[in-house]
Amino acid sequence: MTERLYYTDSYLRHFTARITGRTDDGRTIYLDRTAFYPTSGGQPFDTGSIAGVAVLDVVDEDERIAHKLAGIVEPGVVEASPVEAATVECAVDWARRFDHMQQHTGQHLLSAVFEELFHLKTVSFHLGAESATIDIEGGPVEPRTILEAERRANQVVFENRPVAVEFQNAAEVHGLRKPSDRDGTLRIVSIDGLDRSACGGTHVRSTGEIGPILIRKLDKIRQTVRVEFLCGSRAVGRARADFEALSKAAQLFSSPLDEVPAMLAAQMEAARAAEKAHRKLELDLAAYRGSELYRNTAPDSDGFRRVSQRAARGSLEELRAVAQNFTAQPKAIFTATLAEPPSVLFAVSDDSGIDAGKALKAALAEAGGRGGGNARIAQGSVPDAAHLEQVLSRAALLAGPRPAK
Repeated sequence: MTERLYYTDSYLRHFTARITGRTDDGRTIYLDRTAFYPTSGGQPFDTGSIAGVAVLDVVDEDERIAHKLAGIVEPGVVEASPVEAATVECAVDWARRFDHMQQHTGQHLLSAVFEELFHLKTVSFHLGAESATIDIEGGPVEPRTILEAERRANQVVFENRPVAVEFQNAAEVHGLRKPSDRDGTLRIVSIDGLDRSACGGTHVRSTGEIGPILIRKLDKIRQTVRVEFLCGSRAVGRARADFEALSKAAQLFSSPLDEVPAMLAAQMEAARAAEKAHRKLELDLAAYRGSELYRNTAPDSDGFRRVSQRAARGSLEELRAVAQNFTAQPKAIFTATLAEPPSVLFAVSDDSGIDAGKALKAALAEAGGRGGGNARIAQGSVPDAAHLEQVLSRAALLAGPRPAK
């Protein structure tokens, strides 16, 4: 059994331990006691060193805790056992540990505040490398909810309330924010006057050490809302990055920071107006091209004007407006193909006696393609460009003339 030193002292950085077991390759060792926290309860494992060798992972195996170590490469040996001594000096990576203590204690505080103010219960917690999240349920989460929860949480931080750890028999424990289904001794982490939770994680001694709490984002996840937040150094770093990004935006707009949102909204509105005007010009140009193409195309012996265009790549949408304006004139047939992606467009005038949609759909089906449209214009795609000409030829045969209106 491994004695878990972090249960009673989250601030322990250095300790001596005895190796009680190891794997055959020596890459995983077991200690009689450890301050290294294993991945558990949404909190990642600690890193650091054992006898000067880097700890890569810490795994909870119920009664024992496994410490996975980096290997040591020696000349003539693929990989030697990294630690041979029976008693070892160990060191916890304090920067990583304290960061996790800030985020985890901040989670307890935020969860308690959401429940205190809005009766929203935390159903899960995850501590990531960049940010932490809690999933909450019990009602809608509005912007006002977030602002009030963040304000209240930071107020408790400023009050620097004690954070205590105690051990109690499960049968005698009362007042937990979330009831525990475990038997025996429970480890209880309390924030004075606010929260009591059964938890095996590492925590700071007072709320002031959590540092500022910043809620960054909300996501709807099935029946819950995921709240992304940062505490302490992470919150400060993120606030600095946000400020620098906003400052650069302000420089681009030559405006004060507070005016950036309004300037951005104005620029977006101008861009939408420009895009609308651009689209109108494209449609006007397509109308001109279609009409001009009709005028410059000589009728065949049956009186129909036919245009067929081929392109290596692009989009049929660019040709639709041209095709529609060409076939807006009497006795007109317009076809176009793209080699990449393999696709086809078929448009006819209203007096052509042809149903473009039915004809092209049938031709595409024979070639293993898909598509359709209405009587005037249709389009579709085929698996291979080699089928394009087959589709057009077949569509023309299937279309057949019908009595003009």
